[in-house]
Amino acid sequence: MTQFLSRGWLQEHPRAARLIAVFAGAALAGAFAPVGVFPLALASPALLIHLWLGASRPRDAAWIGFAFGMGLFTLGVSWVYVSLSVFGGMPAPIAAFATVLYCAFLSWPLALAGYLQHRLPVNAQARVACAIPALWMFAEMLRGLGYTGFPWLVLGYASTDTPLSGYAPLIGVYGVSLLTMLGAGLLLMALTGARRVMPLALLVALLGGGEFLRTLEWTHPSGPPLTASLLQGNVAQDMKFDPDRYSKTLESYERLASSSRAKLIVLPETAVPRFLDGVDPAYLARLESVARRNGGDILIGVPYRTGPASFFNSVISLGTSPSQVYSKVHLVPFGEFVLPGFGWIVKILQVPMSDFSSGAATQPPLSIAGQKVAVNICYEDVFGEEIIRPLPEATLLVNVSNMAWFGDSLAPGQHLQMARMRTIETGRAMLASTNTGMTAAIDRGGRVLAQLPQYTEGRLDIEVSGYAGATLFVRVGNWLAVALAALLVALSVALRKR
Repeated sequence: MTQFLSRGWLQEHPRAARLIAVFAGAALAGAFAPVGVFPLALASPALLIHLWLGASRPRDAAWIGFAFGMGLFTLGVSWVYVSLSVFGGMPAPIAAFATVLYCAFLSWPLALAGYLQHRLPVNAQARVACAIPALWMFAEMLRGLGYTGFPWLVLGYASTDTPLSGYAPLIGVYGVSLLTMLGAGLLLMALTGARRVMPLALLVALLGGGEFLRTLEWTHPSGPPLTASLLQGNVAQDMKFDPDRYSKTLESYERLASSSRAKLIVLPETAVPRFLDGVDPAYLARLESVARRNGGDILIGVPYRTGPASFFNSVISLGTSPSQVYSKVHLVPFGEFVLPGFGWIVKILQVPMSDFSSGAATQPPLSIAGQKVAVNICYEDVFGEEIIRPLPEATLLVNVSNMAWFGDSLAPGQHLQMARMRTIETGRAMLASTNTGMTAAIDRGGRVLAQLPQYTEGRLDIEVSGYAGATLFVRVGNWLAVALAALLVALSVALRKR
């Protein structure tokens, strides 16, 4: 590295190191969709590692990690402001403050990782190759932990289109994140170390191993190919729950469905913006007759209630198969349920239906259209450990979303990228039907087979296969990645003692 970024200079100028970390974190946001510049997924973390190595105290390393996180999330999840202010009705200054505060909350696990890596009694090589990748992964898992977890911008997603994604069927996106961080460390060692051949050789071996794994087929087709139609109504968020828009919304979806001959028709999340018991039965009967005419079923996103204070964000099926229901399990904080003591925020946001009940944690896949369909709603598909619950029984994944909440921002592209990673982890195709985009069909290898343009009304007709079998990730979840990370931490300490 240049003298300007030498470790001695960084130790003497800790505030400058934090400022550099902010810009490095912001640069990492460009590694994710929709920008997708993968070299940034190696170069930006490599710079963070160098800054960590140059910190003189654990406290300085913690601040560097926090600053890196603030740069990453302030830019990468800037759509939170759009959701709060433009569509949530929150005053702009309060929305801006809330967004910065939320980014700070997302950044503290990286501060903890920076602090711990500095405190470990290991040398620089072991720190770069073992400790830091493992602690980075644990920090990301900590951020995504629990009911209010937010595993957005996990580093592994930036590797969706690279050889490193070949490891996803084994260790999931968190494991891919660990390996991507390891690749960044090897890159740093190759650029700054006295012995450069070995790190480069290991990096090539890491990429080569992933490319080989991408050639393996972890699952096999189940039944004949399925014809499907994914409907995109393109209803603006500020009009979605407008009573004057209700009839037009229903007419649009009925028209799109009636012209389809597919065996499976999928409508987006809350496509029918009224409780199921308040929907005209004749309308539902007409949609069901379309599905029966096609010899299949239709999935409809509609709120569903079982009592005055018990209602769910649900998907129901109508058609040749018995009617079935899936109710969303992982709800969005403040958007779909209220945390104790935070009711005032919901009042400011003016979000319709903002206190849903959570569906049962374990729900069987829907037996429709000749397949076992595992439905997930909106951002449920960013939680890989939850998506595998109905597997390997389920043969097809279906996601229904309403991305209109985030406007013309980075969010829809990022969400599609995460859905693609779910298909790689599980060896299952996914059909994603959204209100305004990205409506798409994804094969089991993460490849987008077809996609509708954003902010257009339309129907995407596609033929997909269901798949049986199970990847290793489906069988053991994140435990293999956790074991690998723990082994690396133990190895780094052992190397130091040796």
